[in-house]
Amino acid sequence: MYLINGRQQAFLAADDRAVQFGDGCFTTARIVDGNICLFAAHLARLQEGCSRLAIPFDRWDELRQEMSSLAAGQAHGVLKVILSRGSGGRGYATGGCGAPGRVLSVTARPDHYARWREQGVALALSPVRLGRNPLLAGIKHLNRLEQVLIRRHLEQTGADEALVLDSEGWVTECCAANLFWRKGNRVWTPRLDQAGVNGVMRQFCLRRLEQSPFQVMETQAREADFARADEAIVCNALMPVIPVRAYGERRFSSRALFNFLAPLCEHPNSL
Repeated sequence: MYLINGRQQAFLAADDRAVQFGDGCFTTARIVDGNICLFAAHLARLQEGCSRLAIPFDRWDELRQEMSSLAAGQAHGVLKVILSRGSGGRGYATGGCGAPGRVLSVTARPDHYARWREQGVALALSPVRLGRNPLLAGIKHLNRLEQVLIRRHLEQTGADEALVLDSEGWVTECCAANLFWRKGNRVWTPRLDQAGVNGVMRQFCLRRLEQSPFQVMETQAREADFARADEAIVCNALMPVIPVRAYGERRFSSRALFNFLAPLCEHPNSL
């Protein structure tokens, strides 16, 4: 089901800048018992994306109501919200654009997450690297061609997810998830000020880890640093937290970090 600018329809104008240039941002939220998990955080992500991209979206109360209405009555599902600069302008110029647009949809939650949670996932190093760009780093904009290429390569391996480096070789994220790893009681996650997506679940995990016995740090790390970890997990708003069982020949058997975070992330505050 699609809701585009408040109307049930499945077509977006060909001159919308989301189509023409990927000029917009989005978020993807988990629905549990009719509630949107981490609702406020998803709205904050969209607000930051619009601010960073200078998209003058101002119908936040209306958007909040539409999101709530679509989630209501859904026992489990996925809510995706896209905000576009709208139609208009000439070439890349934004002058003359109409009102920003919004696209909402609800789909089923992927079935394989339950299996991944029990078995863990295997990671493969991706040959596709993320370009460094501090102007866009962190936000979930609509330009996802790097992830499309990462996923295309991943499908040619036997792995479940990819370990993704940036163009200078720093560990950054996975194809569709953020990454944490642990050695002893110290936990690391990549800095995302140059590349990558600062996921809603990543932010939630960081807040919980700051109040835990673990010492957490955002860092720049090489692939070899990650490979020496005692444990690793991946996370996103839908999973929400999954243990890593293997990276190449490296096997991870400990689940101390996963066992701490999983119960907290399974039913986070839905308000």
